Amino acid sequence: MPVEGGGKTDMERIGLFSEMEYVTVGDKYVSPFNRPFNEAASKNKQMLPGGSKEMSDLQAGYFDPHFVRIFEGEGYINLNQVRRRDMMQAAKKNLSKAFLPSSGDKKPCGLGSYYGTIGGPVPFFSAQSRPREKYEAPGKNLYTNPGKKGTGYGYANITIGKQFSHAADFYDAPKQNYKKANEEHHRLLKGAPFKLNLHPRDYFDANPYFSEGPLPPIKKEEKKEAISNTFKPSSPGKKPGGMKAGTFDPYPSHSADPYVTKLAKIPGKDDKIFHPPSGPKSRPVESIMTLNVRRALNSKNYKTTSVPSY
Repeated sequence: MPVEGGGKTDMERIGLFSEMEYVTVGDKYVSPFNRPFNEAASKNKQMLPGGSKEMSDLQAGYFDPHFVRIFEGEGYINLNQVRRRDMMQAAKKNLSKAFLPSSGDKKPCGLGSYYGTIGGPVPFFSAQSRPREKYEAPGKNLYTNPGKKGTGYGYANITIGKQFSHAADFYDAPKQNYKKANEEHHRLLKGAPFKLNLHPRDYFDANPYFSEGPLPPIKKEEKKEAISNTFKPSSPGKKPGGMKAGTFDPYPSHSADPYVTKLAKIPGKDDKIFHPPSGPKSRPVESIMTLNVRRALNSKNYKTTSVPSY
């Protein structure tokens, strides 16, 4: 569209001959998920091959209707003939006959033999002995007294220095030394250890049985002496034979006891005497009318029920 004030249009300013056409205007929207993968494969005629062909010596296995030669009109060549011709041309380049050695290869006759070699024997590997100077001994070594026999266990005077003198070593020497040092330490102490009573404490002790005082001595349990032998009376017990022979006391003396009948005690007023009842007593019996009234009236309907008039 033209610009205000005159001038070139937008298409002329861009440099295009005409505006691009809108090809997709009015087309139906097709979702890419429902769109076929190859839409052209389902329209019009398709290329139908004649099926897969297997390679064989028949002409049907090839695309061409007949066999085609690579070169047309070439002559037949014999490879053996070509090789002979090349060998003859190479033999013409020789100036004389072929070199032949005067004799065959020489073979060594044994291990370490130089027969058949070009250079001959090597003097460095010669087996002959070289002249050497006369050997002179450097001199005798330092001689000392022969070693003393013995392994050291149970043998005396086998060390370099003097023999150690025997010193008594008590078995409880460290314990005795510690005891003496401890006694000397307590002797130098002055008074009991210092304790500060201003340290704050809790309202209740953590241990109710805690006591700073010394503990009482341990009570020793008294052991009861066990009786070794069982008790046996000095003489066997006496058997009563219808008399007092087996008792501790002699036969009691006879006391005069006149025969008098004892009268029964007469009960007084204060004594409670049980009197059985004369017979069964009757029980109260309710009438039939009272029972009917109780059945018709109860705690739930006594306010709503009307009283009948007799």
